[in-house]
Amino acid sequence: MLVNNNNAYAEVAETRDRLPPFLAPGRRSEALSPSAGRRRALSGPPLRWRSAAQRRHRVGQPRAGRMRTKPPPPSLNHLLAGGASVTWLPWQRGPPARQPRPVQAFMRRGRPAGLWLPMAGALLALLALLWGSQFLKAFDYFPHWNGQQQMYKLDIGWPKLPEYFTGQTFCVAVDSLHGLVYVGQRGDNVPKVLVFSVEGYFLYSWNETVEMPHGIFVLNTATDSSVWITDVGTGKYGHTVKQYSPSGKLLQVLGTPGYAGSSLIPLQFDQPAEIFVEESGDLYVVDGDGGMNNRLLKLSNDYKEIWLTGTNGTGIGQFKIPHSVTVDPVGRVWVADRDNKRIQVFDKVTGEWLGSWNNCFSEDGPYSVRFTADYKYLIVAQLNINRLAILAAPPVGAIGDCVMVNTVQLADETKPHLVDVDMKSGAVYIAEIGAQQVQKYIPLS
Repeated sequence: MLVNNNNAYAEVAETRDRLPPFLAPGRRSEALSPSAGRRRALSGPPLRWRSAAQRRHRVGQPRAGRMRTKPPPPSLNHLLAGGASVTWLPWQRGPPARQPRPVQAFMRRGRPAGLWLPMAGALLALLALLWGSQFLKAFDYFPHWNGQQQMYKLDIGWPKLPEYFTGQTFCVAVDSLHGLVYVGQRGDNVPKVLVFSVEGYFLYSWNETVEMPHGIFVLNTATDSSVWITDVGTGKYGHTVKQYSPSGKLLQVLGTPGYAGSSLIPLQFDQPAEIFVEESGDLYVVDGDGGMNNRLLKLSNDYKEIWLTGTNGTGIGQFKIPHSVTVDPVGRVWVADRDNKRIQVFDKVTGEWLGSWNNCFSEDGPYSVRFTADYKYLIVAQLNINRLAILAAPPVGAIGDCVMVNTVQLADETKPHLVDVDMKSGAVYIAEIGAQQVQKYIPLS
């Protein structure tokens, strides 16, 4: 039935404008013919068709030697349908050959694949995105691909502006009560102490009377807060343990600035490595980051000696560079005995030796010791192998053997030196002297 009205002509004209450029002029009439489109849609495979030129070319050729000609382009109905049902028959007589898939057929003949190609591309992109999200999720939780579930995840947004790290970052301390992070760094003409918020914003810095910071600790009491720094410099401010206000005002100096001392004088330090201060005000100092002293010293809140232990050596209670110290809630003092590749434990009241761990440190000695916020684990930095070891904290009683429950492998040459833990959020901050930055790791559970 012929359609002969203005609407039909308008539809034909509009359809002509939408035809793809690869249709030959002789084919436009067939593509525009509604009756032809209906016949093709109802009859399934397209009609066999040859142009006059093709018919002339076939004249005089043996049947077996006749060339195959290219198939006609798809009809308009098939184009609008995305080519989903288009198949072409071969032009020679005889049984039909096995038909290629529509997209493959179009691609082989250099013809566009209609809507199939963008649809296939979109589907592949969607599958890749979904698979990629699962891959990234798996990477977050299993970074080593060894079946070990990760306990911490790097906070890539901390700090907001890492450009403030202009020197070698040796130490970090967290003020969990006020949400502050203190970073000690070394270098010429750089601020020695940087202060950030736990969200990663830089707040301020100070540089007075600090030469070469090695360890840093924040003490919060019911009435005040203070920042303690061990200074291993050899100049007029070195070989001291100093107390500062949060703004950088010097409050107290332990030791004789600029002079190294021997273990015979308790308050004469030689490159003191780190300090830990309890809420009661009692202080624990590991003195001996390569100097003549290798000792652990406990002082009262009025800076009097309570007990002192340790000499240079490998025996029980002896040290080779005691590098870090922390205290647990059940009255034990934990010391990273760096060059002896072990952790030694002492009674905080008497200074009595309680035991040591060395089976976890065959590759590298411990550089830093800090407990997690729930005191279930001990975080240990190992500088030479760029790793954080997470050890199970023993309950009250004998410390037993070291049990490594997890690790955080850092990038090569990161060189984690000292760490600290936010006792409110559980986040771990790592001062890395190789990377010259501090990184924040968030617990995953």
